[in-house]
Amino acid sequence: MTVPYVRYDHDSETAPVTVERREGPYGEVVLRRRGGGGGASGAVYEIIANGCFLMDTSDGRSERLLVDAALAALPAGRPDPAVLIGGLGVGFSLAHAAAEPRWGRVTVVEREGAVIDWHRAGPLAAISAEALADPRTELLHTDLVAHLRTSGAVYDALCLDIDNGPGWTVTEDNGGLYSPTGLAACRARLTPGGVLAVWSAQPSAEFEEALRNAGFAGVRTEEITVARGVPDVVHLAVKAA
Repeated sequence: MTVPYVRYDHDSETAPVTVERREGPYGEVVLRRRGGGGGASGAVYEIIANGCFLMDTSDGRSERLLVDAALAALPAGRPDPAVLIGGLGVGFSLAHAAAEPRWGRVTVVEREGAVIDWHRAGPLAAISAEALADPRTELLHTDLVAHLRTSGAVYDALCLDIDNGPGWTVTEDNGGLYSPTGLAACRARLTPGGVLAVWSAQPSAEFEEALRNAGFAGVRTEEITVARGVPDVVHLAVKAA
C-alpha cells in the first residue's frame, strides 16, 4: 500500500515531516524531510525502515569512502573494473561511483520499490538522476542476498551498505549477508583479486574475523570520524588472486 505524498506547512525548519510512507514485503519504509522549506537547499531527507533510522542526505562521506576504498584496493592497472553496489539508499555511493570514469560497469541492487521510486521520480533524484542515466549503470530491483547467491555475474568490487552493518540489521533476512554462507556467496561473485567493502555503523573485530574465516585476505577497517559517538567504518577484504 502506498500512502500519497503528504501536504504540509513549512512553519518548522527542524521537525521531520513525512514525505511518503509505504508498507512493503519487508515492512514499512518511510521518507522524511528536515529543513529546507519548499525544497530549498538545505533540506535533509531520511530513510526510515521499520521504525529504525537507516541513512540521510546530511553527509555522505562514509558512502563515498565505501566506493573509493574498494577502487584503491584493486590491483593496479585493472582495466574497466565492474562494481556492484548493494543498497541504493539515498544514492551517494551510486553517484560517487558513476562520477569515477575508471569504473567500467556500475550495478546497483535495491529491493525496496519505494526507494527506487524516490530516486526515479522523487526528491532523491537530485542526487542520483545523472548516475542512473549513465550508460554504465544498471539498476536491479531485487534482493541483494538472493542476487549474490543465484546470479552468475561477477564483479571486481562489491560495495555493500545494507541496514546498519553486520552488527545491526533492521530486517532479519539481511543478517544472512554477513553469515558464512553469505560471505561465501560474496567471494563467488568476485573476480580473483576482487574487493569486498562493507559499510558499518560501528567497528567489529568479530566481523573482521568472520571475513578471514571465509577465506578473504588483506582484511582491514577504515574509519570515518563523526562529531559524537562511534565512527562509521568500511570493512575491506580481498579475494586471493
